[in-house]
Amino acid sequence: MKDSSKEVKRTVVVDCYANKRSRKALREIEDAYREMLKEMVEYALEHGASQSTLHKVFYERFRERFPWLPTRVVKGAYRDAVRRAKSFRGLKKRGRACTEKPEVRRVTITYSDSQDWRLEKGVIKLRAHEGWVELCYKAHKQLRKYVYGGWKLANELKLRIAGKKVLAYLTFTKGFEVACEPQNVVAVDVNENNATIALFNNGVLSEVYRVETSLGRIAVAYAERRKRITKGNPTKTREVRKKLKKLREGGGSSMS
Repeated sequence: MKDSSKEVKRTVVVDCYANKRSRKALREIEDAYREMLKEMVEYALEHGASQSTLHKVFYERFRERFPWLPTRVVKGAYRDAVRRAKSFRGLKKRGRACTEKPEVRRVTITYSDSQDWRLEKGVIKLRAHEGWVELCYKAHKQLRKYVYGGWKLANELKLRIAGKKVLAYLTFTKGFEVACEPQNVVAVDVNENNATIALFNNGVLSEVYRVETSLGRIAVAYAERRKRITKGNPTKTREVRKKLKKLREGGGSSMS
């Protein structure tokens, strides 16, 4: 029997409330963050740039333009830009991109290192250009579970402003030792409309399950409905995009 170590990640979303000073500071950081993202996402998409490349190209430029911005917020924007560019390339490859270039609409501010933020009882403290600001949060059962359950708080913090409220995304990690027995195997055979699962215990076949999935029929139905929606209509029009979105979310029956 072999043991292996696995790391599990969990993210907790916490509703926070900020005073007028804190909201003003976060709004200013958000505006600068959005401006940086627009430039870096376009560059990352065009050049396939990594975080280190974005640092070389943009760091000095942004430090001159936003000298008041916490350094690790700039670094957090590198990570965000690379993720967005990668996601857009994937959408374009699958033919699901609705624009020629990625659009930066919603902004989630990323603090890349815990040196610039702290989680304390009842508050999240952030380093801003006006000094440290506080975001207050109420008692949170899930957050308490991870804080006192042996989980480690990750360095990265994400924040999204929603009116007077701020959503904080806190990530926790925990390592687990997993016992692996090479002779205990689960074999899965996925076919067009069904999946067969075989369980081997100590190298001997013990159980077999067959599950009907109808995936093939679902795929054909999806393709036919998409064809009807887009027939004679550019996929970039607002109405077509709206119908395609409903179809992807499982609301295709209303478009028959």
